[in-house]
Amino acid sequence: MRRYLLLAIVAMSGLLLGAVAQAQAPAPAPAPIPDAIPFDVPYGMSITLERAKQVAAAAAGEARKRNWKMAIAIVNTSGDLVYFEKLDDTQIGSVAVSQGKAKTAALFRRPSKAFFDAMESGHPYVATLHPGIVAADGGLPIIESGKVIGAIGVSGGTGAQDAVVAKAGVDAVK
Repeated sequence: MRRYLLLAIVAMSGLLLGAVAQAQAPAPAPAPIPDAIPFDVPYGMSITLERAKQVAAAAAGEARKRNWKMAIAIVNTSGDLVYFEKLDDTQIGSVAVSQGKAKTAALFRRPSKAFFDAMESGHPYVATLHPGIVAADGGLPIIESGKVIGAIGVSGGTGAQDAVVAKAGVDAVK
């Protein structure tokens, strides 16, 4: 019995010393403050229905070419739905996710993946910035003549697959 008690005391001492050693590690240096505001792209006139259909058609074409079942949402500058397309047999949950990705990209003028990256790098507070943020790849702002005119959100595959289809849609505007 004494042996087990002695082993327990030694083990606890090691844990406590390890915790103290960790607590004494220096804090990481703060990130440098950038001179310019990131993602500072001005808003333009909102995307028209015809243009939204063109963006969605290009995205859907890419998805069909790869045999990926996707939901594709196009929103205006304020994140309101302009056009939506869901390919046959796309999972139902992707409807809301695609719209959330598009809204995130439009409201914050940056890819929805930027929020995923921030959370992954130890900044979970970004989830509190807006109740509808979708922190996943597949949402991209649509930029025409240097101005954000809306955004596309794609869901149905992996984040990387969603991003490929979204990029095909955005590239149709160039």
